[in-house]
Amino acid sequence: MPHGSKALRRFNHLLSETAEAYHDASVRLGLSYSMMQILYTVYDYGDGRRCPLREVCVQTGISKQTINSALRRLEGEGIARLEQTGGKRKDVCLTEAGLALARRTVARIMTVEDGVFASWRPEDVETYLTLTERYLAAFRVGIQNLEPEQEHQEEP
Repeated sequence: MPHGSKALRRFNHLLSETAEAYHDASVRLGLSYSMMQILYTVYDYGDGRRCPLREVCVQTGISKQTINSALRRLEGEGIARLEQTGGKRKDVCLTEAGLALARRTVARIMTVEDGVFASWRPEDVETYLTLTERYLAAFRVGIQNLEPEQEHQEEP
């Protein structure tokens, strides 16, 4: 018997299906999911050409190891480069080829995303975003005290 509520199972299913849809979009456009996430984050940040590496890590939720691997590939293909901005801080910068690629890929995904929201009533968009923010905030509070449970060992 399932342990979570029906709502929780539906929510988790929708999250998985949404992630799969974004992965599918990336593959359709000829990019790995992690490469697409990096391009998306940089393109959506500031002037669309550069973004702090830390922001890329935070916004994508992808592990640093995966980000670094994808960045090496993007650098090798002449799509992006890392630039020191002071101390240990670095920016991910799109080259001209990278900006052109982002316009051919990321911008198209954003058009689809904006189209979805444009097809909804404004109050539905606001409700969706508000409820998503509330869920995230409540979840973050709920996990604050989570720690691994200690296994009880039987005495001999």
